[in-house]
Amino acid sequence: MKVSDLRGILQYVPRFREKIFVVALDGEIVASPNFSNILLDLAVLRSLSIKVILVHGAAMQITQLAAERNVAISNADGTGLTDEQTLKLGIEAATNVMNEIMQGLTSVDLRAAYANAIIAHPAGILGGVDQLHTGRVERVDTKSLHLFLNEGITPVVPPMGFDGEGRTFRVNSDGVALEVAEAMQAMKIIYLSASEGLWVNGEVVGQLSIAEAEDFAKKKRGAGLDPGLLSKLDHAARACRQGVARVHLLNGLRDEALLSEIFSHEGIGTMIYSNEYQQIRRVFKKDVRGVMALIRQSVNSEELVKRTRADIMAHLEDYWVMEIDRTLVGCVALHLYPEQQMAELACLYVNKHHEGEGYGRKLMAFAEQLAAEKGMKQIFALSTQAFNFFQQKGGYSEATPDALPSERRKKYDASARNSKVMIKPAAQTVALETSRA
Repeated sequence: MKVSDLRGILQYVPRFREKIFVVALDGEIVASPNFSNILLDLAVLRSLSIKVILVHGAAMQITQLAAERNVAISNADGTGLTDEQTLKLGIEAATNVMNEIMQGLTSVDLRAAYANAIIAHPAGILGGVDQLHTGRVERVDTKSLHLFLNEGITPVVPPMGFDGEGRTFRVNSDGVALEVAEAMQAMKIIYLSASEGLWVNGEVVGQLSIAEAEDFAKKKRGAGLDPGLLSKLDHAARACRQGVARVHLLNGLRDEALLSEIFSHEGIGTMIYSNEYQQIRRVFKKDVRGVMALIRQSVNSEELVKRTRADIMAHLEDYWVMEIDRTLVGCVALHLYPEQQMAELACLYVNKHHEGEGYGRKLMAFAEQLAAEKGMKQIFALSTQAFNFFQQKGGYSEATPDALPSERRKKYDASARNSKVMIKPAAQTVALETSRA
């Protein structure tokens, strides 16, 4: 691990400390060779004072038991009818999975406890069919879960619920994770399955808003999307609607997937979010130090003009930053020259760790759109090293210093930087791209 990687992780620690994460494990993940690595990742989360509640499924184990005993089951994942035989196999399978999880947590020095926290009621008659022993979550015993967490104990919640008369019901683990997260006001739900997340055109979809997730599910329903993944997507959107900030869909068969998703800006799976994930906003006074730290390397290499705190403060309204999960990753400034109806795109910079991800283009497009909205006819940029970027990515053309507003020309001559002047009509600016937020 690089020192820079550790620093990247540490920036999240204050934000996540004492927050609750609900980690939902499919039965297939618990049975996989990578489960031992997931246990170590959970130990890391706990060492950082993140409170974890585990919810597990057992569909694979139920299917295996049925095959071994040559028994037909009515439903494996708790979403359909559960007959008597399926319920018995479900209880046995869930008990086996629970035991494996408890042993695993103990092996990484984590205290854990079986949490009988799901109060359920019969799913009833759906579509004219009695669902028998399939249940729906009525409420979550949050008091017992908080007691465990406050004592440093990891609660493990099975895909089973019980009613006031002691009857057992099979419940879907995706739904249990949702209900637990909502009731416990969890910060995140992390679904670990055998899928890489949502794919479009051969690539993982990194982030989806609630509306985008619901639209994706609507389009993909009945179109070949794995039912288990579709279930998680549906529950993710519902969870965000009900107040959970982030829901992550990850491949639990992949080593380090959990930590890579949580402790990086971009992650490796699919995240559904309920609030702003990525945004471009104005700079506040409290941001100035961060902006100066962000551009320091570029200033030292003479890519950008040196700016003092006083310089930025004097034109604070001209500066904008890009945030990803409340971390500054880029900035841009737009200086207006109203008399000439020209605007200068300046101080465009993206953190080195995020180069090649399109953020520079988004910041440039944002500034261009803003200039057009302000009634500017032309926009220009001065560059000593990034002129190819402006030409190739922005459609700028090289001009002479005579094209600059007189006030800006004086500063240009005084700087002796001999920057290239890149310019284009504001009419050629493009609309701001929709962010992956």
